[in-house]
Amino acid sequence: MLARWSDWNDIDRTFSMMDELRSRMDQLFGDSSERPTSAAWPRLNLFDTGQALVLKAEVPGLTEKDVQITLNQNIFSLSGERKPDAPEGYSVHRQERAPVRFSRSFPLPCRVDPDKTLASIKNGVLTVTLSKAPEAQPRKITVNVS
Repeated sequence: MLARWSDWNDIDRTFSMMDELRSRMDQLFGDSSERPTSAAWPRLNLFDTGQALVLKAEVPGLTEKDVQITLNQNIFSLSGERKPDAPEGYSVHRQERAPVRFSRSFPLPCRVDPDKTLASIKNGVLTVTLSKAPEAQPRKITVNVS
């Protein structure tokens, strides 16, 4: 049996009402889907080039003003905030990119020179180059023949 057009409209309205109910429940109890995301956000990789550590983090939509980087001994910290992006005075009908504050800290595998650290954001990717301290850089040792 084929469903009538009005039956499909009823189904669509039902799902819209369920989505609205979920949205209101999230507002009432706090959106739990934000918590795991903020704990593991932004996603990042850390590479060792021998002379430096290179960190790449996904930070779409953020600028250098939205991100803070700190080094305390060998602890790297990255924090910031993604603010609401709806223009003032507009109504939001759906918001999947919610505003979020984030903070991540972890120990680095070796000592770095904070004075030689560089950071930039391009195409939604934060790149931090952490030059290794001289004592942490690999050294070439010559072998003498006796």
